[in-house]
Amino acid sequence: VQLQASGGGMVQSGGSLRLSCAASGRASGIYVMAWYRQVAGEQRKLVASIANGGNILYDDSVQGRFHISRNSALNSVFLQMDSLKPEDTAVYFCHFNTARGVYWGRGTLVTVSS
Repeated sequence: VQLQASGGGMVQSGGSLRLSCAASGRASGIYVMAWYRQVAGEQRKLVASIANGGNILYDDSVQGRFHISRNSALNSVFLQMDSLKPEDTAVYFCHFNTARGVYWGRGTLVTVSS
């Protein structure tokens, strides 16, 4: 299973971006899809997750600004990011927890300028 993330880029403070992540290969039995982000020198942190049953979690720092969604038929997860702030600047990684194991995407850079 390989995860391909896209949608990162550079945006001004207050702007929006939409990240996408799709799984290729035998990606069956996906329990949880999630987005993490990492700033250089810091640990990777959970941004948002969505479980197979629809349960959604957000980090407090993005609550009300980010929206996670999934298309289970296409093995895809999305992250709509609005009202972006400079502190949202990071490399964003998608993460799938499946019956076959845990998989990470390669990361996509999001840069928010003030």
